Amino acid sequence: MGVTDPTSELPTHTVENQPGPRVAELWRDAALQDGLAAHRGDIAAARGLAQALSQPQMQEAGRQANRHAPQLRLFDAAGRRLDEVEFHPSYHWLLGLGLEHGYAACAWEDGARGGHVTHAAMVYLMNQVEPGVCCPMTMTYAAVPAMSADAALAQSWVPKLTARHYDPSVVPLSGKTAATLGMAMTEKQGGSDVRANTTRAEPDGDDYRLFGHKWFCSAPMSDGFLTLAQAPGGLTCFLVPRWLEDGSRNAIHLMRLKDKLGNRANASAEIEYHGAFAHRLGEEGQGVRTIIEMVHHTRLDTAVAPAGLMRAALGEALHWCAGRSAFQRRLIDQPLMRAVLADLALDVEGALALGLRVAAAYDDPDQRPFARIAVALAKFLNNKRAPGVIYECMEALGGMGFVEDTPMPQLYREAPLNSIWEGSGNVICLDVLRTLAREPEASEALIHELRSVLGADARYDQALAEHARLWSSPAGEAEARLFTERTATLLTAAALIKTAPSAVAEGYVASRVIGDRGHVAGTVSGLDVDAILARVMPSGSG
Repeated sequence: MGVTDPTSELPTHTVENQPGPRVAELWRDAALQDGLAAHRGDIAAARGLAQALSQPQMQEAGRQANRHAPQLRLFDAAGRRLDEVEFHPSYHWLLGLGLEHGYAACAWEDGARGGHVTHAAMVYLMNQVEPGVCCPMTMTYAAVPAMSADAALAQSWVPKLTARHYDPSVVPLSGKTAATLGMAMTEKQGGSDVRANTTRAEPDGDDYRLFGHKWFCSAPMSDGFLTLAQAPGGLTCFLVPRWLEDGSRNAIHLMRLKDKLGNRANASAEIEYHGAFAHRLGEEGQGVRTIIEMVHHTRLDTAVAPAGLMRAALGEALHWCAGRSAFQRRLIDQPLMRAVLADLALDVEGALALGLRVAAAYDDPDQRPFARIAVALAKFLNNKRAPGVIYECMEALGGMGFVEDTPMPQLYREAPLNSIWEGSGNVICLDVLRTLAREPEASEALIHELRSVLGADARYDQALAEHARLWSSPAGEAEARLFTERTATLLTAAALIKTAPSAVAEGYVASRVIGDRGHVAGTVSGLDVDAILARVMPSGSG
């Protein structure tokens, strides 16, 4: 009996009018390359990660990590507590790849050029392959500045948090070649209102013991966690190691893993502290002020991640539209489909341009006030755009967009996450109003940025003048979303005017800033569709 060629056609029919498997070319991204060049990012580092992630085995690893959910192992065979999570090997593979390329380290290395911009590019790239593995890397990156609150702890932890290496071994910090750090803040009764936390910290010599629960613990297999608890002096930040240096397990009990809509490769846990040993980080009563450094940096990633998700979805849509025909014409050649895709491409380019501009502000200490306000604006707008963009890309695939054989369902499930995590839309909008009211330097820096492109586009100039009148008469909380969306849209337009080709910048201004469009994708006119699509089309697609 002969062996059947697995690549031959099925005997029942010949497959026609279906595109072949998509070969990702993540570095073939003009917007990313332009943004890195404009903001002094490390182009070689970003290219290296893009090329590694574009390999078919890495694309497959992303699918496997997402499909094989992590498993909670509470006890060993003898009944001893383990409180461990098992992951599919692909999860470890991708996590190691990201850390080795500098995802968590590049922003903190001495002499690093555009470190936060390079980091943001890596967030954008990793989210196109498997978003779930980004959580522990983002937490580790963001924990570094918070560690400066205690020089001794920083000396022990920071070199291992910034090591370009992944060490998954379950041993104390002293036995690790590299480490990751997670976060555990949210409690059932408080949510974003962390001052309502009830977890208790009791002094134990120079250190503390923690008692209480955490409703969300990100990346529970990390080597330690930053957490908030009520100490005698008030709400305080603590570093809780997973293992003690005598080799025993700290009293952190994993109660269950969240059964989440998306982000499936990442284990989010509910945990309890049963007298868990903890180091104080910062002064008693200054917990929010201490951990806000970590939150400030995780916010950058939640602002950039949706750009990566949208870019991945757009890449799939372009691939399918270039490889499928209807009514005797390829979809990509049909005017209405081209209008829809070009409209979506403007959101993708805008989200990336704004994210990289904000990351550049993180690289410059003098721009800290601008970074403080701009990252909130970027987080709000980019995440509100993502679900609609990804849905429209899904629809461009037709029925296959609804099938798990494609990445579209995974991307769609992931779309709401970054908006909900760390502060949902309303929290961010109120934070924007509060920052502008209380921090004059942030307000001045934002106004300066918005005005820096005056004269480049008369329509933008007019829209900014109209917005200035709204700004001079601040609306109440009920209109915070209107104010935030308009401000963020203008800021995105300013970023595109500075770095993108005229077809993109002018198209964004015409369709977003002055509002000459309908309410759904593709309800636009006057765009330079050919020029916009030329920047995002896969090679060989025409």
